Amino acid sequence: MSEHQATLVDILPAHAFDIDALQHYVESACEKTFNTFTVRQFQGGQSNPTFLIDADIKHWVLRKKPNGKLLPSAHMINREYQVMEALHPTAVPVPAMTLYCEDPRVIGTEFYLMDYVPGMLIEHPALHGVSPAHCHTLYENMATTLAALHKVDINAVGLQDYARSTADYYARQIKRWSEQYRQASAVPGGGKEGANAMHFLMEYLPNHIPADDTTCLVHGDYRVGNLLINEDDFTIAAVLDWELSTLGHPLADLAYCCIPYHLPSEQEGVKGLLGTDLKARGIPSEAAFIDMYCRACGRDGVENWPFYVAFSLFRLASICQGVYARALQGNASSANALAVGSRAALLAITARNLLTKK
Repeated sequence: MSEHQATLVDILPAHAFDIDALQHYVESACEKTFNTFTVRQFQGGQSNPTFLIDADIKHWVLRKKPNGKLLPSAHMINREYQVMEALHPTAVPVPAMTLYCEDPRVIGTEFYLMDYVPGMLIEHPALHGVSPAHCHTLYENMATTLAALHKVDINAVGLQDYARSTADYYARQIKRWSEQYRQASAVPGGGKEGANAMHFLMEYLPNHIPADDTTCLVHGDYRVGNLLINEDDFTIAAVLDWELSTLGHPLADLAYCCIPYHLPSEQEGVKGLLGTDLKARGIPSEAAFIDMYCRACGRDGVENWPFYVAFSLFRLASICQGVYARALQGNASSANALAVGSRAALLAITARNLLTKK
C-alpha cells in the first residue's frame, strides 16, 4: 500500500456496532439487497469515526458520532452532511451524499453515508516524497479551492441559516473554545506554561478583534490532511471533514491552513514547516500562499495577520485538549490521541509568543 493511501483496519472495539443492523437499514433505504457487505475502519483522525463500506460493487464511506459521553456542541455530523449536500453542485469538490440516519437505535449513534472518492491522503504539509512541481501544484490548488469555498453564494445553496448568527464571529468562537478548554482542562495536560498561555489568550483575543465583519461559509479545519488528492495531477479530488464548518470569517480558514508555517518541522508528531527548505520543496512561503488566496478571491491583502494566526492556534489548542480528555475516557478515534492532546501547550505558547513578539 502506498504511504499516501488511507490505512484500513478492523473496526476498533471502542467503535464497534451491529453491522447486520446497518446492512438491513441501508438495503431498506436504497431498496436494494447486497450479496456482500463488509465494513472496515479508517485509521487516523481525532473526531468522528470513519468507515469504508463495500456493498457488492458499491463503495461508501460512513461517518458516525463516537460512542459515550461527548462535549456539548461537538461531533455535529448532521452539519457535515448538510454542508456537503449543499456544496456538491458548486465548484468546491465534495463527495455525493447518500443518506443521513438520526436514529441511534440502528448502530448506536447518528451516522451518514457518502460516496467513496478515490484519492491520496497526505497528512504532513511538507508533502514528503512529492516532487517540488507537484508540491507547488497542490499548494496552489489548496489556495484556490479555499477561495472558491469563500466565494460560494450561501443563499443560492440554501445555507443562509447555517449558523444561528453571523455577527461577532470571533467573539463567539473565542467564547466557545474557551469554554471547551475549561471543560476539557479538568483533565490536566500540557503543563503549567501551556495553561498560562491559554489563559493569556483567553484574555487577550476578545479585546483585540479586528474590525472586519466579512461573512462567508468557512470549513473550520481546512488543511492538507483533510484533502483527497488526485494521484495523477495533484489537484484536489474532495474536501473532507466539515464538522467544524459554519458561517464565519474567511481569514479564520486561511490562518488555520497557515498554522504549519509557525510550527517546527523536526519535532515528532508536530506537522510544521519551520526549518524546511520551502523553495527546494516547491512549497510557497506563507506570504506567497496568502497572495495566491487573495488573487483567487479578489481580496486586496490581509491586515492584522498575527491575530488571525494566534486565534487559529488557540482554537486548535482547545481542540487538542478535548482530544486528550476523550482519550482518557476511552472515546478518542485514534490511537495517538494522548500525544495529540499534549501538543495543546505548544500551540498555545506559539500563539502567545506571536502576539507578544517573543
